Amino acid sequence: MNQKKINILIINYEFPPLGGGGGVATYDLALEWVKTANVHVITSSFKGLPSYENVNGIHVHRVKILFRKSRDAATFISMFSYLPAGFIRALSLALKYKFDVINTHFVVPSGPLGYAISKLFGIPNVLSLHGGDIYDPSKKLSPHRNRFFKGVVRFLLNRADVIVAQSSNTRNNAIEYYGPKKEIQIIPLAFHPPVLPKTSRKKLGLNENDFICITVGRLIKRKSIDVLIRAIALVNKPAVKLLIMGDGPEREYLESLVSELSLRDRVQFLGFVADEQKFAYLSQSDLFVLTSMHEGFGIVFMEAMYCGLPIVATNHGGQVDFLTHGANALLINVGDTKGCAESIMKFYTDKKLYTHCSANNKKKITTFYAENVAVRYMNIFTTIVNTK
Repeated sequence: MNQKKINILIINYEFPPLGGGGGVATYDLALEWVKTANVHVITSSFKGLPSYENVNGIHVHRVKILFRKSRDAATFISMFSYLPAGFIRALSLALKYKFDVINTHFVVPSGPLGYAISKLFGIPNVLSLHGGDIYDPSKKLSPHRNRFFKGVVRFLLNRADVIVAQSSNTRNNAIEYYGPKKEIQIIPLAFHPPVLPKTSRKKLGLNENDFICITVGRLIKRKSIDVLIRAIALVNKPAVKLLIMGDGPEREYLESLVSELSLRDRVQFLGFVADEQKFAYLSQSDLFVLTSMHEGFGIVFMEAMYCGLPIVATNHGGQVDFLTHGANALLINVGDTKGCAESIMKFYTDKKLYTHCSANNKKKITTFYAENVAVRYMNIFTTIVNTK
């Protein structure tokens, strides 16, 4: 006898092609859940995107928001406007589909919507924390610094049926700043292995003899890409080049910094690119570098690991759960321009270390494959549904 499929409602203000790693990870989870469940997503709309779309079996509902200017970064108003628009759509969907469980991603800004629908319809709510939603050292209004928002986050954490953090760092930040009364489980972000495109450096306009560093992410202050650019300037090797993939509000400043440091022949801005092109560039690069002030987890690390790239990264954030200094990466302090330059040079000159870290990353990435991660969430969902 076939078991009835459960109905899952995902609430996330960002979902591909909008946003960063949190939206991508949500999509990767949904791709697995839809094999055995009915999955609906309420997310933000953007110009050119339909209000409803069936994406590989996932029912994606997009609601109109205000003043979002780019796919890469949300404004405060756009996040706030998601809540009333999402609430209206969630009401109609909850009445129609009788959801068994809600999975809310990002306590800010999605959290109030997940809580409201959970409370109104008596649907269990699994709240997933992504790191930057509770702790962002680059923002003055980060919830951990603001008394009002800190109270809101604490309220939402304590009202969730289950809390999931994607790293020990995110869990520790939640405990330190908000003191929730509930236990916080750790489930890492999910990753679907891509099909790497057949390409070459020649096709991408890259020099065969260069040592190519690449960074991927939204060009926002928290990513501290200026630290990486200054590190490239300290690396006195013309063959060491940098590709910056992504877009965002910091791009103009970063481009002016590149000009100021006379690095136009060594640093290239690729802008926003589709997944196929992203993996084309990753597969042809030598080293992945991310100098963020903080990462809740960093799905871009997994993408780099899959391509066999050694990594240079900061030692503050969820990445320390799976990046080990000298084993698959070199870790530096936040803001350490000199340390970043030295780490790049270490991989450039030490082929034994390079090969060791590359091989370890190819092995380690398999533990994050989506089917292994999604089942941990599904076990939570079925337990909740069966005990209702």
